[in-house]
Amino acid sequence: GLQVLFSAGESIFSAKQETPDMIAAWTAAGGAALMLVVYQYNKRLAKKVKSQALLAAAADNKSDAFVSIGTFIGIMAAQFHLAWIDTVTAFVIGLLICKTAWDIFKESSHSLTDGFDVKDISAYKQTIEKVSGVSRLKDIKARYLGSTVYVDVVVEVSADLNITESHDIANEIERRMKEEHAIDYSHVHMEPLERK
Repeated sequence: GLQVLFSAGESIFSAKQETPDMIAAWTAAGGAALMLVVYQYNKRLAKKVKSQALLAAAADNKSDAFVSIGTFIGIMAAQFHLAWIDTVTAFVIGLLICKTAWDIFKESSHSLTDGFDVKDISAYKQTIEKVSGVSRLKDIKARYLGSTVYVDVVVEVSADLNITESHDIANEIERRMKEEHAIDYSHVHMEPLERK
């Protein structure tokens, strides 16, 4: 993105006025259409498998499509001797690429530092608190490992329960997390409810 902005800035002071062949414009248009299809495919697949890496690749595909669209616009403008449109287009495309890069960085850094969406945690809490036998949800943490969500839960249960009854509660929490939130890995720690 910075390179595109730098090149656009250089072109303001450049005296060269070339008019590229129209085959280059149609090649750029075809490339843009193809990259937009690849972008849509990768974006849908990334959401399906919950992959940050694939989502970043999709964003890169979109940036490539933007560059091709900018190239097409610039070549078309050159045909009408409107070279300044190429420079303006390059600035816009450069800014779009920089914004895409920032969005990828922001999302990736949040994920890499074990950040997790608070709305999802709230939904998990509601599910766990509805499980029969759970006296209190003491703590819950969630994190991504690749595209897989891991949840660590600490619940308080009656101190009068035996091991089998406590184990059944933990199994029910795991079952509901998988059924309602598609979470395959829930680690449930049981603590006896403190008597007052």
